[in-house]
Amino acid sequence: MSQIPFFCIRTSIDFKQREARKTVPKPKKNSVKDAVAEWRKLVTSSTKKLYQLAKEAQTRSYSPYSKYPVGASVRSGRQFFAGTNVENASYGATICAERVAIVTAVAAGHRRIDEICLVTSNSEGAAPCGMCLQVISEFSGPDTKLWIANPKEILGLYRLKELFGFRFTKKDLKLKSKQAQRR
Repeated sequence: MSQIPFFCIRTSIDFKQREARKTVPKPKKNSVKDAVAEWRKLVTSSTKKLYQLAKEAQTRSYSPYSKYPVGASVRSGRQFFAGTNVENASYGATICAERVAIVTAVAAGHRRIDEICLVTSNSEGAAPCGMCLQVISEFSGPDTKLWIANPKEILGLYRLKELFGFRFTKKDLKLKSKQAQRR
């Protein structure tokens, strides 16, 4: 059996991708506007409060190394918790804003996150990092709302399953302890 050179494989994949693109229907002109209009309908007073808390938290960021301030807030039931990123000269000891907000909620006795807002200075916003998505998934379900924003406005809405579709959870560990069953 002869081996196919790598560049041939790559070319055939590229060809298949080009062919597949030809069959994909072009989006309607207003589809982005329609999508934005749809998620804007989901903004509630609770969402606005989350956004305000995340904006305020961003101003308290300790980010002397990256100069990338982030604010986050989470809602658990009727309670709100905010967090900001806290950097450290030992980069591994840095903690993201989302995890600070979640840890604050957990320390106050909450184990379920219903909604999250993340504020960065990027004009397009930014998604949570992989580590934060893992922590978010520990305390929320696949349909949990994640609002992405910058200091000027809320930019979009995602569900956890859209950003972190294949999750590792306690079910994967097959925990049998009483502590695992209480969660």
